[in-house]
Amino acid sequence: MHYVWLGVLVVSSLFLLITLVRHKWSWQWLGYAVLHVVVAAFLLYFVNLAGSYYDFKIPLNIPTVSTVLILGAPGLLMLVGLKVVLF
Repeated sequence: MHYVWLGVLVVSSLFLLITLVRHKWSWQWLGYAVLHVVVAAFLLYFVNLAGSYYDFKIPLNIPTVSTVLILGAPGLLMLVGLKVVLF
């Protein structure tokens, strides 16, 4: 059963990739998405750089980057607040 789901994932990923490559506007959309991921990662990096003086670190991983990517600056502040309150 796992091979069936893996096959569905691979086939749907290929169809998505073909759709993205065929349309000109999708390259621009993909560029914006990559740019936002890079900006979110840099924001987390700078928070970690500034927090190194106070032994404060937010891990730079997929959930934290996607939180900052989707929510922006409020998401970054939420992560900082959660880190201060919970840990």
